[in-house]
Amino acid sequence: MKSSKRCQCPVLVQVFLVSVGVSAIAVALLAQAGVSQAGMNTRYGVSITLEAARRVATSAMEEARKNNWEASVAVVDASANLIYFEKGNDSQSGSGELAISKARSAVIYKRPTKNFQGEVAAGTKGVGLLRLQGAVILDGGIPLILSHTIIGGIGVSGTSQHDGTCAQAGADVLKQ
Repeated sequence: MKSSKRCQCPVLVQVFLVSVGVSAIAVALLAQAGVSQAGMNTRYGVSITLEAARRVATSAMEEARKNNWEASVAVVDASANLIYFEKGNDSQSGSGELAISKARSAVIYKRPTKNFQGEVAAGTKGVGLLRLQGAVILDGGIPLILSHTIIGGIGVSGTSQHDGTCAQAGADVLKQ
């Protein structure tokens, strides 16, 4: 009977080695997606306040309303936890969850979700991005950055090709 060699490492060491391998794959995929080293070095800061989150979401919803677009808007904090949500009256049901997912994706990957969409649409190296846990490959998620630190993220869904426009209108409130 042929014996196979197995790692005699403790379970925690094996888990660590798997985690390191998964992390290396994620970093490689992010590099393929045009995530610069500067973007990956953007630090997380103190989370956005509820008051500021309302202002960000209100601005995004105003952009949608003035153009007669239906939308759902979500704002998450620097840890990607939902802190504010608003759904338009006639916005489709699925837009709510998608807006939250876009906001979370923008925070955890420190990039607008539009970056991922462009790479996947090109059909080349970006296809591997489909395997990144929590990454949303649709425009409409933007990290909220204040003083060079990520304080949260905004996600907009429901306006299709205009999600990014509405999200940017919300993010721009922090620049004022």
